[in-house]
Amino acid sequence: RLCRRCFAFADQELCPLCANPARSQGQILVVAEPGDLLAIEKIGWYQGLYHVLGGVIAPLEGVGPDDIRIRELLDRVRQEGVKEVILGLNPSLEGETTTTYVAQELRPLGLKVTRIAYGLPMGGEIKYADHQTLRESLSHRVET
Repeated sequence: RLCRRCFAFADQELCPLCANPARSQGQILVVAEPGDLLAIEKIGWYQGLYHVLGGVIAPLEGVGPDDIRIRELLDRVRQEGVKEVILGLNPSLEGETTTTYVAQELRPLGLKVTRIAYGLPMGGEIKYADHQTLRESLSHRVET
């Protein structure tokens, strides 16, 4: 079962992260897969919320923007008064394509849009990165 808010795995309607009022409600970190969320949570540094897209835009595989949860992200940002969206997608061609597309969709909404810094190697995957690399990537994110 998936959380109705962020689409992470959940036992109930909301996952424990979305149900936690101590988390920063004005910040959403967008990831491709639940494994990316878990890797970032393991470092224990990020205190905002998440949004799991369920994949990335991959035209050669027939995956377009409507096939992943971009529309749900945009609806959430509008409804929840989010102040910053951090794009935390893998540094691959598909990850970059998705990052660019999502950033363009978010810009008209007038919020801060950042991306994690390139502490991750091109072609690397977030879920396999060490704690320090993930911490540095989040600490040095840049406006996009």
